[in-house]
Amino acid sequence: MSENAAVEQEPSTGRRGRGAGSGAAARRAARSGGGPGTQLTYIKRKINVYEVLNEEGLALIEKNTDTVLEEIGIIFRDDAEALALWKEAGADVKGERVHFPKGLCRSLLKTAPSVYTQHARNPERSVQIGGNATVFAPVYGPPFVRDLNGVRRYATIEDFRNFVKLAYMAPSIHHSGGTVCEPVDVPVNKRHLDMVYSHIKYSDKPFMGSVTAPERAEDTVAMAKIVFGDDFVENNTVLTSLINANSPMVFDETMLGALKVYSRHNQACIVTPFILAGAMSPVTVAGTLTQVLAEVLAGASFTQLIKPGAPVLFGTFASSISMQSGAPTFGTPEPSLVSYGAAQLARRLGLPFRTGGSLCASKVPDAQAAYESANTLNSTILAGTNFVLHSAGWLEGGLASCYEKFMMDIDQLGMTQKFSEGVDLSENGQAMDAIRQVGPGSHYLGCDHTQANFQTAFYRSNIADNNSYEQWLAEGEKTAPQRANELARRWLESYEAPYLDPAIDEALNEFIAKKKGSMADAFT
Repeated sequence: MSENAAVEQEPSTGRRGRGAGSGAAARRAARSGGGPGTQLTYIKRKINVYEVLNEEGLALIEKNTDTVLEEIGIIFRDDAEALALWKEAGADVKGERVHFPKGLCRSLLKTAPSVYTQHARNPERSVQIGGNATVFAPVYGPPFVRDLNGVRRYATIEDFRNFVKLAYMAPSIHHSGGTVCEPVDVPVNKRHLDMVYSHIKYSDKPFMGSVTAPERAEDTVAMAKIVFGDDFVENNTVLTSLINANSPMVFDETMLGALKVYSRHNQACIVTPFILAGAMSPVTVAGTLTQVLAEVLAGASFTQLIKPGAPVLFGTFASSISMQSGAPTFGTPEPSLVSYGAAQLARRLGLPFRTGGSLCASKVPDAQAAYESANTLNSTILAGTNFVLHSAGWLEGGLASCYEKFMMDIDQLGMTQKFSEGVDLSENGQAMDAIRQVGPGSHYLGCDHTQANFQTAFYRSNIADNNSYEQWLAEGEKTAPQRANELARRWLESYEAPYLDPAIDEALNEFIAKKKGSMADAFT
Protein backbone atom coordinates (compact mmCIF):
# COMPACT_ATOMS: atom_id res chain seq x y z
CA MET A 1 0.00 0.00 0.00
CA SER A 2 1.17 3.52 -0.67
CA GLU A 3 2.15 5.88 2.10
CA ASN A 4 0.02 8.97 2.63
CA ALA A 5 1.63 11.56 0.38
CA ALA A 6 -0.36 14.48 1.79
CA VAL A 7 1.36 17.78 2.45
CA GLU A 8 2.85 17.76 5.94
CA GLN A 9 2.52 21.43 6.81
CA GLU A 10 1.11 22.17 10.23
CA PRO A 11 -1.98 24.29 10.90
CA SER A 12 -1.57 27.48 12.88
CA THR A 13 -4.32 27.10 15.44
CA GLY A 14 -2.87 28.19 18.73
CA ARG A 15 -0.03 27.97 21.17
CA ARG A 16 1.78 24.77 21.99
CA GLY A 17 0.03 22.78 24.69
CA ARG A 18 1.34 21.62 28.01
CA GLY A 19 2.78 18.16 27.92
CA ALA A 20 5.35 15.61 28.88
CA GLY A 21 6.21 14.35 25.45
CA SER A 22 9.94 13.88 26.09
CA GLY A 23 12.59 13.84 28.74
CA ALA A 24 12.30 13.03 32.42
CA ALA A 25 8.69 14.24 32.65
CA ALA A 26 7.62 11.80 29.97
CA ARG A 27 9.45 8.93 31.64
CA ARG A 28 7.76 9.69 34.95
CA ALA A 29 4.35 9.95 33.28
CA ALA A 30 4.87 6.63 31.53
CA ARG A 31 5.43 4.90 34.85
CA SER A 32 2.53 6.35 36.75
CA GLY A 33 -1.13 7.03 36.35
CA GLY A 34 -0.09 10.56 35.49
CA GLY A 35 -2.43 13.45 35.91
CA PRO A 36 -3.46 16.83 34.63
CA GLY A 37 -0.64 18.54 32.78
CA THR A 38 1.15 15.41 31.56
CA GLN A 39 0.67 13.80 28.17
CA LEU A 40 2.16 10.74 26.54
CA THR A 41 2.56 10.44 22.81
CA TYR A 42 0.70 7.68 20.99
CA ILE A 43 2.11 4.21 21.64
CA LYS A 44 4.98 3.05 19.44
CA ARG A 45 4.80 -0.67 20.11
CA LYS A 46 8.06 -2.51 20.73
CA ILE A 47 6.46 -5.87 21.43
CA ASN A 48 5.51 -8.61 19.00
CA VAL A 49 1.92 -9.16 17.96
CA TYR A 50 0.12 -12.36 18.90
CA GLU A 51 -1.24 -14.39 15.98
CA VAL A 52 -3.77 -17.23 16.10
CA LEU A 53 -3.97 -18.21 12.42
CA ASN A 54 -1.26 -19.76 10.28
CA GLU A 55 -0.92 -19.21 6.54
CA GLU A 56 -3.29 -22.08 5.76
CA GLY A 57 -5.97 -20.65 8.07
CA LEU A 58 -5.67 -17.13 6.69
CA ALA A 59 -5.86 -18.37 3.11
CA LEU A 60 -8.98 -20.38 3.96
CA ILE A 61 -10.73 -17.33 5.46
CA GLU A 62 -9.80 -15.24 2.43
CA LYS A 63 -11.04 -17.93 0.03
CA ASN A 64 -14.36 -18.17 1.86
CA THR A 65 -14.64 -14.38 1.84
CA ASP A 66 -14.20 -14.28 -1.93
CA THR A 67 -17.06 -16.75 -2.20
CA VAL A 68 -19.30 -14.60 0.00
CA LEU A 69 -18.53 -11.45 -1.98
CA GLU A 70 -19.07 -13.08 -5.37
CA GLU A 71 -21.95 -15.49 -4.71
CA ILE A 72 -23.89 -13.93 -1.81
CA GLY A 73 -23.03 -10.25 -2.18
CA ILE A 74 -23.41 -7.15 -0.02
CA ILE A 75 -26.44 -4.86 0.04
CA PHE A 76 -25.89 -1.11 -0.50
CA ARG A 77 -29.28 0.10 0.65
CA ASP A 78 -31.09 3.18 -0.72
CA ASP A 79 -27.99 4.62 -2.44
CA ALA A 80 -28.30 4.86 -6.21
CA GLU A 81 -24.93 6.58 -6.51
CA ALA A 82 -23.16 3.72 -4.76
CA LEU A 83 -24.83 1.13 -6.96
CA ALA A 84 -23.91 3.07 -10.11
CA LEU A 85 -20.29 3.39 -9.00
CA TRP A 86 -20.04 -0.33 -8.31
CA LYS A 87 -21.56 -1.20 -11.67
CA GLU A 88 -19.10 1.11 -13.41
CA ALA A 89 -16.23 -0.53 -11.47
CA GLY A 90 -17.19 -3.96 -12.80
CA ALA A 91 -19.37 -5.42 -10.05
CA ASP A 92 -22.55 -7.35 -10.80
CA VAL A 93 -25.38 -5.23 -9.36
CA LYS A 94 -28.72 -6.96 -8.86
CA GLY A 95 -31.20 -4.58 -7.31
CA GLU A 96 -29.46 -3.28 -4.20
CA ARG A 97 -27.21 -6.32 -3.85
CA VAL A 98 -23.68 -6.00 -5.20
CA HIS A 99 -21.72 -9.10 -6.23
CA PHE A 100 -17.97 -8.57 -6.46
CA PRO A 101 -15.71 -10.36 -8.93
CA LYS A 102 -12.75 -12.01 -7.23
CA GLY A 103 -9.99 -9.50 -6.61
CA LEU A 104 -12.00 -6.33 -7.32
CA CYS A 105 -12.10 -5.02 -3.76
CA ARG A 106 -8.44 -5.83 -3.10
CA SER A 107 -7.42 -4.12 -6.32
CA LEU A 108 -9.26 -0.95 -5.33
CA LEU A 109 -7.65 -0.95 -1.89
CA LYS A 110 -4.15 -0.71 -3.38
CA THR A 111 -4.55 3.08 -3.31
CA ALA A 112 -5.43 3.22 0.42
CA PRO A 113 -2.59 4.33 2.73
CA SER A 114 -1.21 1.82 5.23
CA VAL A 115 -0.15 4.65 7.54
CA TYR A 116 -1.41 8.20 7.88
CA THR A 117 -1.23 11.09 10.32
CA GLN A 118 -4.33 12.50 11.94
CA HIS A 119 -3.47 16.09 12.71
CA ALA A 120 -4.57 17.75 15.93
CA ARG A 121 -4.99 21.50 16.30
CA ASN A 122 -2.03 21.29 18.66
CA PRO A 123 0.68 19.69 16.47
CA GLU A 124 2.21 17.99 19.53
CA ARG A 125 -0.99 15.96 19.85
CA SER A 126 -1.09 14.66 16.25
CA VAL A 127 -1.15 10.86 16.02
CA GLN A 128 0.02 8.19 13.62
CA ILE A 129 -2.61 5.69 12.56
CA GLY A 130 -1.13 2.43 11.32
CA GLY A 131 2.25 0.73 11.44
CA ASN A 132 3.53 0.09 14.96
CA ALA A 133 1.35 2.83 16.48
CA THR A 134 -1.53 2.34 18.91
CA VAL A 135 -3.89 5.24 19.66
CA PHE A 136 -6.31 5.14 22.59
CA ALA A 137 -9.64 6.98 22.27
CA PRO A 138 -12.46 7.08 24.88
CA VAL A 139 -15.86 5.41 24.99
CA TYR A 140 -18.23 6.09 22.06
CA GLY A 141 -22.00 6.20 21.85
CA PRO A 142 -23.71 5.57 25.23
CA PRO A 143 -27.05 7.37 25.81
CA PHE A 144 -26.72 7.01 29.60
CA VAL A 145 -24.14 8.02 32.17
CA ARG A 146 -23.40 6.74 35.64
CA ASP A 147 -22.53 10.03 37.29
CA LEU A 148 -20.31 10.96 40.21
CA ASN A 149 -23.27 10.63 42.59
CA GLY A 150 -23.82 7.02 41.51
CA VAL A 151 -26.98 7.83 39.54
CA ARG A 152 -27.70 6.19 36.19
CA ARG A 153 -29.44 8.75 34.00
CA TYR A 154 -29.60 10.10 30.48
CA ALA A 155 -26.46 11.93 29.38
CA THR A 156 -26.38 15.71 28.95
CA ILE A 157 -24.13 18.10 27.05
CA GLU A 158 -22.48 18.92 30.38
CA ASP A 159 -21.54 15.24 30.77
CA PHE A 160 -20.21 15.29 27.22
CA ARG A 161 -17.98 18.27 28.02
CA ASN A 162 -16.80 16.60 31.21
CA PHE A 163 -15.69 13.45 29.43
CA VAL A 164 -13.90 15.51 26.78
CA LYS A 165 -12.10 17.35 29.58
CA LEU A 166 -11.13 14.13 31.34
CA ALA A 167 -9.87 12.63 28.08
CA TYR A 168 -7.87 15.78 27.41
CA MET A 169 -6.26 15.55 30.85
CA ALA A 170 -5.54 11.80 30.69
CA PRO A 171 -1.88 11.13 29.85
CA SER A 172 -2.49 7.81 28.09
CA ILE A 173 -5.54 8.83 26.05
CA HIS A 174 -4.18 10.13 22.76
CA HIS A 175 -7.43 11.05 21.00
CA SER A 176 -10.52 12.98 22.07
CA GLY A 177 -12.85 10.46 20.41
CA GLY A 178 -16.33 11.16 19.12
CA THR A 179 -19.69 10.62 20.82
CA VAL A 180 -18.26 10.13 24.31
CA CYS A 181 -21.89 10.07 25.44
CA GLU A 182 -25.12 11.05 23.68
CA PRO A 183 -26.30 14.46 25.00
CA VAL A 184 -30.04 13.84 24.89
CA ASP A 185 -30.86 17.29 26.28
CA VAL A 186 -29.86 18.81 22.91
CA PRO A 187 -32.08 18.33 19.82
CA VAL A 188 -31.00 15.39 17.66
CA ASN A 189 -30.55 17.51 14.54
CA LYS A 190 -28.36 20.06 16.35
CA ARG A 191 -26.37 18.14 18.95
CA HIS A 192 -23.59 17.21 16.51
CA LEU A 193 -22.66 20.90 16.37
CA ASP A 194 -22.28 21.10 20.14
CA MET A 195 -20.37 17.81 20.27
CA VAL A 196 -17.83 18.74 17.60
CA TYR A 197 -17.41 22.18 19.14
CA SER A 198 -16.77 20.61 22.56
CA HIS A 199 -13.93 18.51 21.15
CA ILE A 200 -12.39 21.60 19.58
CA LYS A 201 -12.95 23.95 22.53
CA TYR A 202 -12.14 21.74 25.52
CA SER A 203 -9.33 19.65 24.04
CA ASP A 204 -6.52 20.05 21.53
CA LYS A 205 -6.24 16.34 20.74
CA PRO A 206 -7.50 14.80 17.47
CA PHE A 207 -11.24 14.09 17.31
CA MET A 208 -13.94 12.28 15.35
CA GLY A 209 -16.80 13.61 13.26
CA SER A 210 -20.55 13.08 13.16
CA VAL A 211 -21.85 10.19 11.05
CA THR A 212 -25.57 10.25 11.86
CA ALA A 213 -26.47 12.03 8.60
CA PRO A 214 -24.50 13.18 5.54
CA GLU A 215 -25.30 16.82 6.25
CA ARG A 216 -23.92 16.45 9.77
CA ALA A 217 -20.72 15.02 8.33
CA GLU A 218 -20.59 18.08 6.04
CA ASP A 219 -21.00 20.34 9.08
CA THR A 220 -18.11 18.54 10.78
CA VAL A 221 -15.86 19.09 7.77
CA ALA A 222 -16.89 22.75 7.62
CA MET A 223 -16.04 23.24 11.30
CA ALA A 224 -12.71 21.48 10.80
CA LYS A 225 -11.95 23.89 7.97
CA ILE A 226 -12.59 26.84 10.29
CA VAL A 227 -9.99 25.38 12.65
CA PHE A 228 -7.38 24.11 10.18
CA GLY A 229 -8.08 25.99 6.94
CA ASP A 230 -9.67 24.74 3.71
CA ASP A 231 -6.48 23.68 1.94
CA PHE A 232 -5.07 21.91 4.96
CA VAL A 233 -8.21 19.80 5.42
CA GLU A 234 -8.37 18.84 1.74
CA ASN A 235 -4.71 17.80 1.70
CA ASN A 236 -4.37 16.25 5.16
CA THR A 237 -6.43 14.12 7.52
CA VAL A 238 -7.86 15.86 10.59
CA LEU A 239 -10.87 13.57 11.20
CA THR A 240 -11.10 9.81 11.75
CA SER A 241 -14.76 8.79 11.92
CA LEU A 242 -16.73 5.60 12.48
CA ILE A 243 -18.72 3.94 9.70
CA ASN A 244 -20.59 0.84 10.92
CA ALA A 245 -21.79 -1.90 8.64
CA ASN A 246 -25.36 -2.95 9.33
CA SER A 247 -24.36 -6.56 9.85
CA PRO A 248 -25.01 -9.00 8.38
CA MET A 249 -23.81 -7.78 5.00
CA VAL A 250 -25.67 -4.47 4.62
CA PHE A 251 -24.50 -0.86 4.34
CA ASP A 252 -27.34 1.62 4.82
CA GLU A 253 -27.81 5.06 3.32
CA THR A 254 -26.89 6.92 6.52
CA MET A 255 -23.48 5.31 6.90
CA LEU A 256 -22.81 5.43 3.15
CA GLY A 257 -23.73 9.11 3.07
CA ALA A 258 -21.28 9.97 5.84
CA LEU A 259 -18.59 7.75 4.29
CA LYS A 260 -18.89 9.59 0.98
CA VAL A 261 -18.59 13.00 2.63
CA TYR A 262 -15.47 12.14 4.60
CA SER A 263 -13.77 10.23 1.80
CA ARG A 264 -14.32 13.05 -0.71
CA HIS A 265 -12.60 15.44 1.69
CA ASN A 266 -9.65 13.08 2.33
CA GLN A 267 -10.83 12.30 5.85
CA ALA A 268 -10.49 8.82 7.34
CA CYS A 269 -13.28 6.28 7.76
CA ILE A 270 -13.19 3.31 10.12
CA VAL A 271 -15.26 0.71 8.26
CA THR A 272 -16.47 -1.51 11.09
CA PRO A 273 -18.80 -4.51 11.08
CA PHE A 274 -20.67 -4.35 14.40
CA ILE A 275 -20.86 -8.00 15.35
CA LEU A 276 -22.70 -9.79 18.12
CA ALA A 277 -21.80 -13.32 17.10
CA GLY A 278 -24.75 -15.67 17.10
CA ALA A 279 -27.12 -12.86 16.14
CA MET A 280 -25.30 -10.81 13.49
CA SER A 281 -22.72 -13.37 12.40
CA PRO A 282 -22.25 -17.14 12.73
CA VAL A 283 -21.50 -18.54 16.17
CA THR A 284 -18.03 -19.72 15.08
CA VAL A 285 -14.82 -17.68 14.99
CA ALA A 286 -13.95 -18.69 11.43
CA GLY A 287 -17.45 -17.91 10.15
CA THR A 288 -17.45 -14.52 11.86
CA LEU A 289 -14.01 -13.68 10.46
CA THR A 290 -15.22 -14.55 6.95
CA GLN A 291 -18.20 -12.22 7.26
CA VAL A 292 -16.12 -9.46 8.86
CA LEU A 293 -13.58 -9.55 6.06
CA ALA A 294 -16.30 -9.52 3.39
CA GLU A 295 -18.01 -6.49 4.93
CA VAL A 296 -14.75 -4.59 5.40
CA LEU A 297 -13.55 -5.32 1.88
CA ALA A 298 -16.81 -4.04 0.41
CA GLY A 299 -17.03 -0.90 2.56
CA ALA A 300 -13.34 -0.01 2.61
CA SER A 301 -12.90 -0.42 -1.15
CA PHE A 302 -15.95 1.82 -1.69
CA THR A 303 -14.00 4.69 -0.11
CA GLN A 304 -11.48 4.31 -2.91
CA LEU A 305 -14.23 4.54 -5.51
CA ILE A 306 -15.13 7.87 -3.94
CA LYS A 307 -11.54 9.14 -3.71
CA PRO A 308 -8.47 7.00 -4.38
CA GLY A 309 -5.99 7.48 -1.56
CA ALA A 310 -8.57 8.42 1.08
CA PRO A 311 -7.53 6.92 4.43
CA VAL A 312 -9.59 3.94 5.59
CA LEU A 313 -9.26 1.54 8.52
CA PHE A 314 -10.15 -2.13 8.79
CA GLY A 315 -12.46 -2.09 11.80
CA THR A 316 -14.21 -4.76 13.74
CA PHE A 317 -16.32 -4.70 16.86
CA ALA A 318 -16.82 -8.32 17.81
CA SER A 319 -18.67 -9.66 20.82
CA SER A 320 -20.62 -12.78 21.63
CA ILE A 321 -24.09 -13.19 23.07
CA SER A 322 -25.51 -15.28 25.84
CA MET A 323 -27.25 -18.17 24.12
CA GLN A 324 -29.63 -18.27 27.11
CA SER A 325 -30.74 -14.60 27.18
CA GLY A 326 -29.48 -13.09 23.92
CA ALA A 327 -27.65 -10.35 25.84
CA PRO A 328 -24.16 -9.33 24.67
CA THR A 329 -21.19 -10.70 26.60
CA PHE A 330 -17.67 -9.30 26.85
CA GLY A 331 -14.23 -10.46 27.87
CA THR A 332 -14.91 -13.97 26.60
CA PRO A 333 -12.41 -16.04 24.56
CA GLU A 334 -14.17 -16.14 21.20
CA PRO A 335 -14.24 -12.37 20.48
CA SER A 336 -10.55 -12.21 21.41
CA LEU A 337 -9.84 -14.87 18.78
CA VAL A 338 -11.85 -12.83 16.26
CA SER A 339 -9.82 -9.71 17.10
CA TYR A 340 -6.51 -11.54 16.73
CA GLY A 341 -7.57 -13.07 13.42
CA ALA A 342 -9.01 -9.83 12.05
CA ALA A 343 -5.78 -8.00 12.91
CA GLN A 344 -3.84 -10.54 10.86
CA LEU A 345 -6.21 -10.09 7.93
CA ALA A 346 -5.87 -6.31 8.17
CA ARG A 347 -2.09 -6.53 8.06
CA ARG A 348 -2.31 -8.72 4.96
CA LEU A 349 -4.43 -6.03 3.33
CA GLY A 350 -2.05 -3.29 4.43
CA LEU A 351 -4.76 -1.34 6.25
CA PRO A 352 -4.64 0.21 9.75
CA PHE A 353 -6.70 -1.83 12.22
CA ARG A 354 -9.31 -0.88 14.81
CA THR A 355 -10.86 -3.12 17.47
CA GLY A 356 -11.23 -3.68 21.21
CA GLY A 357 -11.14 -1.30 24.13
CA SER A 358 -12.13 -1.73 27.78
CA LEU A 359 -15.42 -3.54 27.24
CA CYS A 360 -17.70 -5.10 29.84
CA ALA A 361 -21.32 -5.99 30.47
CA SER A 362 -21.31 -5.03 34.15
CA LYS A 363 -23.76 -2.37 35.31
CA VAL A 364 -21.33 -0.84 37.84
CA PRO A 365 -17.53 -0.49 38.01
CA ASP A 366 -17.03 -3.73 39.93
CA ALA A 367 -14.89 -6.87 39.63
CA GLN A 368 -16.85 -8.09 36.60
CA ALA A 369 -16.21 -4.78 34.85
CA ALA A 370 -12.51 -4.99 35.69
CA TYR A 371 -12.02 -8.61 34.60
CA GLU A 372 -13.93 -8.25 31.34
CA SER A 373 -12.26 -4.95 30.48
CA ALA A 374 -8.79 -6.30 31.26
CA ASN A 375 -9.39 -9.35 29.06
CA THR A 376 -10.57 -7.17 26.18
CA LEU A 377 -7.78 -4.62 26.54
CA ASN A 378 -5.08 -7.29 26.75
CA SER A 379 -6.13 -8.90 23.47
CA THR A 380 -6.49 -5.44 21.91
CA ILE A 381 -2.87 -4.51 22.50
CA LEU A 382 -1.43 -7.95 21.72
CA ALA A 383 -3.35 -8.05 18.43
CA GLY A 384 -1.42 -4.97 17.30
CA THR A 385 -4.47 -2.70 17.12
CA ASN A 386 -3.80 0.77 15.70
CA PHE A 387 -6.92 2.69 16.75
CA VAL A 388 -8.77 1.72 19.92
CA LEU A 389 -12.25 3.10 20.57
CA HIS A 390 -13.92 2.52 23.96
CA SER A 391 -10.56 2.63 25.75
CA ALA A 392 -12.04 4.27 28.83
CA GLY A 393 -15.47 4.72 30.40
CA TRP A 394 -17.47 1.88 28.80
CA LEU A 395 -20.07 0.25 31.05
CA GLU A 396 -23.22 -1.84 30.69
CA GLY A 397 -22.49 -3.21 27.24
CA GLY A 398 -21.96 0.29 25.88
CA LEU A 399 -25.22 1.74 27.19
CA ALA A 400 -23.54 3.92 29.82
CA SER A 401 -20.47 6.13 30.13
CA CYS A 402 -19.22 5.95 33.70
CA TYR A 403 -17.02 8.57 35.34
CA GLU A 404 -15.48 6.16 37.84
CA LYS A 405 -14.87 3.47 35.22
CA PHE A 406 -13.31 6.15 33.02
CA MET A 407 -10.68 6.95 35.65
CA MET A 408 -10.03 3.27 36.44
CA ASP A 409 -9.58 2.52 32.74
CA ILE A 410 -7.17 5.44 32.32
CA ASP A 411 -4.98 3.82 34.96
CA GLN A 412 -4.97 0.53 33.04
CA LEU A 413 -4.17 2.32 29.78
CA GLY A 414 -1.08 3.75 31.42
CA MET A 415 0.02 0.25 32.40
CA THR A 416 -0.65 -0.98 28.87
CA GLN A 417 1.40 1.84 27.40
CA LYS A 418 4.33 0.96 29.67
CA PHE A 419 4.03 -2.73 28.76
CA SER A 420 4.08 -1.84 25.05
CA GLU A 421 7.52 -0.28 25.42
CA GLY A 422 8.96 -3.76 25.76
CA VAL A 423 12.25 -4.61 27.50
CA ASP A 424 14.89 -1.91 28.00
CA LEU A 425 18.19 -3.40 26.82
CA SER A 426 20.23 -0.22 27.20
CA GLU A 427 23.25 -0.15 29.51
CA ASN A 428 21.01 1.20 32.27
CA GLY A 429 18.39 -1.47 31.54
CA GLN A 430 20.94 -4.27 31.78
CA ALA A 431 21.83 -3.08 35.32
CA MET A 432 25.20 -4.85 35.35
CA ASP A 433 26.70 -2.12 37.54
CA ALA A 434 24.00 -2.79 40.15
CA ILE A 435 24.59 -6.54 40.08
CA ARG A 436 28.36 -5.99 40.52
CA GLN A 437 27.91 -3.46 43.33
CA VAL A 438 25.47 -5.55 45.38
CA GLY A 439 26.95 -9.00 44.91
CA PRO A 440 25.68 -12.14 46.68
CA GLY A 441 23.66 -11.99 49.88
CA SER A 442 22.91 -8.24 50.04
CA HIS A 443 20.02 -6.14 48.70
CA TYR A 444 19.46 -3.54 46.02
CA LEU A 445 17.53 -0.92 48.01
CA GLY A 446 20.46 1.39 48.61
CA CYS A 447 22.67 0.74 45.60
CA ASP A 448 23.52 3.56 43.19
CA HIS A 449 21.47 2.12 40.31
CA THR A 450 18.32 1.85 42.44
CA GLN A 451 18.79 5.39 43.78
CA ALA A 452 19.16 6.70 40.23
CA ASN A 453 16.11 4.86 38.90
CA PHE A 454 13.62 4.51 41.74
CA GLN A 455 11.37 7.36 40.60
CA THR A 456 10.78 5.81 37.18
CA ALA A 457 11.50 2.12 37.74
CA PHE A 458 7.96 0.75 38.02
CA TYR A 459 4.51 1.85 36.97
CA ARG A 460 2.66 3.51 39.86
CA SER A 461 -1.10 3.30 39.83
CA ASN A 462 -3.09 6.35 40.92
CA ILE A 463 -6.13 4.18 41.71
CA ALA A 464 -4.83 1.03 43.38
CA ASP A 465 -4.18 0.95 47.15
CA ASN A 466 -0.95 -0.84 48.01
CA ASN A 467 -0.63 0.34 51.60
CA SER A 468 -0.99 -1.74 54.74
CA TYR A 469 -4.38 -2.85 56.01
CA GLU A 470 -4.05 -0.49 58.99
CA GLN A 471 -3.30 2.51 56.76
CA TRP A 472 -6.19 1.60 54.46
CA LEU A 473 -8.49 1.55 57.50
CA ALA A 474 -7.17 4.89 58.72
CA GLU A 475 -7.79 6.48 55.30
CA GLY A 476 -11.45 5.48 55.25
CA GLU A 477 -11.55 1.93 53.82
CA LYS A 478 -12.03 3.31 50.32
CA THR A 479 -12.71 1.03 47.38
CA ALA A 480 -11.18 1.53 43.94
CA PRO A 481 -14.38 3.15 42.57
CA GLN A 482 -14.42 5.57 45.51
CA ARG A 483 -10.82 6.57 44.85
CA ALA A 484 -11.65 6.94 41.14
CA ASN A 485 -14.62 9.15 42.05
CA GLU A 486 -12.41 11.47 44.08
CA LEU A 487 -9.82 11.59 41.33
CA ALA A 488 -12.40 12.51 38.68
CA ARG A 489 -13.72 15.32 40.86
CA ARG A 490 -10.20 16.68 41.43
CA TRP A 491 -9.39 16.57 37.74
CA LEU A 492 -12.56 18.37 36.74
CA GLU A 493 -12.01 21.02 39.41
CA SER A 494 -8.46 21.64 38.19
CA TYR A 495 -9.24 21.57 34.45
CA GLU A 496 -7.78 24.38 32.36
CA ALA A 497 -8.85 24.71 28.73
CA PRO A 498 -6.15 24.59 26.06
CA TYR A 499 -5.61 27.80 24.13
CA LEU A 500 -7.91 28.38 21.15
CA ASP A 501 -7.47 31.39 18.88
CA PRO A 502 -10.37 33.77 19.76
CA ALA A 503 -11.00 34.46 16.07
CA ILE A 504 -11.42 30.74 15.39
CA ASP A 505 -13.67 30.38 18.42
CA GLU A 506 -15.82 33.28 17.25
CA ALA A 507 -16.08 31.86 13.72
CA LEU A 508 -17.11 28.46 15.08
CA ASN A 509 -19.83 29.99 17.24
CA GLU A 510 -21.12 32.04 14.33
CA PHE A 511 -21.28 28.92 12.16
CA ILE A 512 -23.12 26.99 14.88
CA ALA A 513 -25.60 29.80 15.53
CA LYS A 514 -26.37 30.12 11.82
CA LYS A 515 -26.85 26.37 11.42
CA LYS A 516 -29.07 26.06 14.47
CA GLY A 517 -31.12 29.04 13.41
CA SER A 518 -31.81 27.49 10.01
CA MET A 519 -33.86 24.56 11.37
CA ALA A 520 -36.45 23.77 13.98
CA ASP A 521 -35.58 21.51 16.90
CA ALA A 522 -36.06 17.79 16.29
CA PHE A 523 -35.77 15.13 18.98
CA THR A 524 -36.19 12.09 16.73
